[in-house]
Amino acid sequence: MGRGRRRNLLLAGGATAAVVLAGYDLWVWLSSFLSDNFHNDFTFYFAAARLGLDHGWAHLYDLKLQQAELDAIHSNITVAQLARFVSPPPLAWIVIPFTLLPYQAAYWAWSALLVAAMVLAWWIAAPGRDRVRLVFLAAAIGWLPVVYGLQLGQPALLVAAGVAVSCALLWRRQDWAAGAVLAVLVLKPQLALLVPVALLVAGRWRAFAAAAIAIGIVAVASVIALGPSGVAAYEGILNFATTVPQNQSQTLAAWLPSLPAARAVQALVALWTLALAYRMRDRGPQTVIAIALAGGLAASPYVHYDDLTMLGLAMLLFMRGPCPRGTYACAAALFIAAEGFPVWGAGPVLAGELLALVLLSVAALEHRDGVAEHHESEGEHDPDLERDGDDVPADRQGELIDHGRGPA
Repeated sequence: MGRGRRRNLLLAGGATAAVVLAGYDLWVWLSSFLSDNFHNDFTFYFAAARLGLDHGWAHLYDLKLQQAELDAIHSNITVAQLARFVSPPPLAWIVIPFTLLPYQAAYWAWSALLVAAMVLAWWIAAPGRDRVRLVFLAAAIGWLPVVYGLQLGQPALLVAAGVAVSCALLWRRQDWAAGAVLAVLVLKPQLALLVPVALLVAGRWRAFAAAAIAIGIVAVASVIALGPSGVAAYEGILNFATTVPQNQSQTLAAWLPSLPAARAVQALVALWTLALAYRMRDRGPQTVIAIALAGGLAASPYVHYDDLTMLGLAMLLFMRGPCPRGTYACAAALFIAAEGFPVWGAGPVLAGELLALVLLSVAALEHRDGVAEHHESEGEHDPDLERDGDDVPADRQGELIDHGRGPA
């Protein structure tokens, strides 16, 4: 059997599986909402936005007022360990326009925004062209972490879209704009915490500076809005969140003997990730960002299942850059590990993230600074273009990005 025929059969099989999974997941999402309209995280964002408008932002983390707002929308939800608003204030702020709608309409309007963000991230990050890209879109919809995040109304897809747009701007050498876009990280900082720092160590200091300024402005605005009492309440609610076992069960802390040991190991993983980003810096911003996303999740002290959406973005971006053979196989293994999370837990995903860092370390040791190694991976290879976006002429980069491809 020829290579082309094998590839077509694999593509057809992958497309069929992706479409079936996507259809099933969409049905589960709809049926879950119909069975309980309020069993999602958007309920708390909606209640928090109403609370801020009705009582002032200084009271955003007042649990009694949160309960009152939950009761006001007839949610039948009682504030508990994992049932409270603990997100930064900007997440409540961006939900304010949705409070003009009845709750059910607001949920679907918010969901439409998240789906649009997913499509934007796919359009920018997905490798290949034509049918291959469509398979990646179907696979994204059929991937359990993504649909679970959509069901909950989590902002991970907004962060993913922001990171993807930042990467596209870096391809265009618009570093200041690329960094400013990363202000979206304030919605859920742990999802891409290492990305700005990775850009700094990779030499994109303008992007880092813009990100620091933009995030700093939003942080200052949050502090001003909350006031001293609100900041103290937020610190208290965050400290409490670190004591909830479910918030650590999907991190390295669940596999280490003590929290101090876990924090030390997580810090080492973060440093390891940044060292890899520096070593692989000439392979383009897509590779640097992918490394930062994957390593950042492994190092994060706070991860939930839907946060693995960012791991999907990391896989797509890494497959866009020059990558060694076996990359698609590793990505498929991580995809399966995350898909089967409800069966075997977080262990295989964490192991896969660390294994990816090990494999990248091996590639980094073989890598020569200033010379991108152009291995033809299992994916599409375009002989007319270098895979590293920095080596593509600026005018041609714009053409590629306009078609949703980026550096091929």
